Amino acid sequence: MMNNNHYVAIMAGGIGSRFWPMSRTAFPKQFLDILNTGRTLIQETYDRFKKFIPEENIYIVTSQEYISLVKEQLPEIALKNIVAEPSRKNTAPCIAYISYKLNEINNKGALICAPADHIILDTTAFTKVCLEALSFVLHHKALITLGIKPTHPNTGYGYIQFDQHPASDNVYKVKTFTEKPDRDLAKTFVSSGEFLWNAGIFVWQIKNIVHAFEQHLPEIAEIFEAEKSFFNTAKEKEAIDRIYPQCTNISIDYGIMEKADNVYIIPSSFGWSDLGTWNSAHENMEKDYLGNAVAGNEVIVIDATQNMVHVPNDKLVLLQGLNDYIIVDTKDVLMICKKDKEQEIKQYVAEIKRNKGDKYL
Repeated sequence: MMNNNHYVAIMAGGIGSRFWPMSRTAFPKQFLDILNTGRTLIQETYDRFKKFIPEENIYIVTSQEYISLVKEQLPEIALKNIVAEPSRKNTAPCIAYISYKLNEINNKGALICAPADHIILDTTAFTKVCLEALSFVLHHKALITLGIKPTHPNTGYGYIQFDQHPASDNVYKVKTFTEKPDRDLAKTFVSSGEFLWNAGIFVWQIKNIVHAFEQHLPEIAEIFEAEKSFFNTAKEKEAIDRIYPQCTNISIDYGIMEKADNVYIIPSSFGWSDLGTWNSAHENMEKDYLGNAVAGNEVIVIDATQNMVHVPNDKLVLLQGLNDYIIVDTKDVLMICKKDKEQEIKQYVAEIKRNKGDKYL
């Protein structure tokens, strides 16, 4: 039996520039089938939540320019459940918007906020953890973040240190947040057993996150508070167009989670990856016996190992002699880049913008 007080906001407004040239401003990675599964990332995220959240309580928060993409990929979703931001202001304004909107509908609601572009392989374990979190926030004035038990000293993730004594079954008080550490620090964190990866998936009672905005980001709270009577009416879009230019560009982690004293974490293992880079795609795809992850029907590989290959299904690609490369072919761009340079793709995209304008972005 699903609980009508449970809501989810799937955050789907990002550009995903590290997945260029597949991910473009007009068609970013959450709308792509990066892993060649037959479902796009946003579709998989929606499928995951509809198993335990009523479909009328699933909201997509996205950019105005992506409304038609959301409708096309999730035809079952009601238009009122697509919430459009007029500009990108990071996760705090995004979460403030959906929280103030839902608070007007149901002030007894509990909300999960989750990115649209993460991979979760074990959906049963994921459902169990989400329901544990929803149950905990119902009885405690808590802000929960889901933590992933680290499998290796990854330097691309944020780390969260937690109290070793549980506050309740499998729920722990958070001690510190650390943004992406260097390799030595990441190794120390992992070996200590006191740190988890920050998955960027949050659970709280809606009224409690509204209260946290009032406390820690009062300037954002005041702007939304002043306009809240227009939410869920015909005047909502006008109100949001007034609100967003006044909002600071700040993440929920930095703006609230790192400051609040009622933050808790649930250590989890559900096959999670934030799918931030081509390397993480390589890690999460089926590979041939030489370690090549290939998306494309007509690819012939000779003496090539550990490559990430993403090419159109109707194009014959012969790959010989390359080791540890990312090869991505789209209708107008071919990128061949060493895997260990993938963090620089953002810089390469900036270089293209300088030399070629926006045509290929």
